[in-house]
Amino acid sequence: MKLAARVSQVTPSLTLAIAAKAKAMKAEGIDVCSFSAGEPDFDTPAHIKAAAAQALESGKTKYGPAAGEPKLREAIAHKLQSDNGLNYKAENVIVTNGGKHSLYNLMAALIDPGDEVIIPAPYWLSYPEMVTLVGGKPVIIQTDAATGYKITPEQLKQAITSKTKLFILNSPSNPTGMVYTPEEIKALAKVIVDADIYVVSDEIYEKILYDGAEHISIGSLGEEIFQRTLISNGFAKAYSMTGWRLGYLAGPVEIIKAASTIQGHSTSNVCTFAQYGAIAALESSQDCVAEMLQAFAKRRQVMLDRLNAIPGLSCPTPDGAFYLFPDISKTGLKSLEFCDALIEAHQVAVIPGIAFGADNNIRLSYATDLNTIEKGMDRLEKFVLSRI
Repeated sequence: MKLAARVSQVTPSLTLAIAAKAKAMKAEGIDVCSFSAGEPDFDTPAHIKAAAAQALESGKTKYGPAAGEPKLREAIAHKLQSDNGLNYKAENVIVTNGGKHSLYNLMAALIDPGDEVIIPAPYWLSYPEMVTLVGGKPVIIQTDAATGYKITPEQLKQAITSKTKLFILNSPSNPTGMVYTPEEIKALAKVIVDADIYVVSDEIYEKILYDGAEHISIGSLGEEIFQRTLISNGFAKAYSMTGWRLGYLAGPVEIIKAASTIQGHSTSNVCTFAQYGAIAALESSQDCVAEMLQAFAKRRQVMLDRLNAIPGLSCPTPDGAFYLFPDISKTGLKSLEFCDALIEAHQVAVIPGIAFGADNNIRLSYATDLNTIEKGMDRLEKFVLSRI
């Protein structure tokens, strides 16, 4: 069978593949410590589930508008105004099947074949693949621990060409957990405005911050950058709603209308009654977010302390999200070899950094319980000590 050429140009998701392998091993009765999936282990808060159940009971089971339920679009716009200082209305918002879908819709609506999209590395592994799928060219800019795994204004400026259409900004970051400071965001905004390109700010981890780190939405810095900004976000991480598949894209009306047209011919509306759970998430108390954040903060410290005590590994302290991104280069192993050996020999699942454009690193998620973290760190330490 001859498949479309685009299929051979993209790589299957390593995060999903390794998470699936860990689940399969568990199903076989193997004691696996999985730090692979970017998924909170908490149940979705009860009031959110109750709102969706009530919507289901009241007959919210029919097709809805492709761009999302009007009440949810209004709630998202209000959230962006009050939380992020972004002057959006409901018409500036489309509800999508997860945050990933919001980004794919954007690429399909904005990127023509040959257009360049600047992506700092380490990056979330789907960014370059989405660009490739729509015929664009991912332009990868390497960063390192010395700059906190963050792109500098000088790097961004040097990477921009006449073909540059979009810059992808992810703060807090997956996989590094690093957060750009307000000053760093302002400096990047100036480059973007001067070059007259677009920026999509992936803010899915915006509520998961530590040690006084501050999230600032780049579009809030002035009218010129606001007109060039798209916001990708969703409900998966902050509200532990990963399986609900609820995300959104916000930005200029023309782009949102184009994304809605694309969505109308691909998935149409997001699950109708699930959207009422999202409304409850936004409009109800945020105490559930604070409770999960408190647990993440404790887990982060435990895993970070244990990891940095292992000879041969080093890891900067993340400012947000729920990942650690240690350097494994002193073990003499590249990331995929490291991860394959670790899961086979000690039943610990982590993600190879090559998936994120950093082959000397691995990603560990601490969105799991403390007992699993302690046991997994014991196994990781034993593995590394056997290799150095």
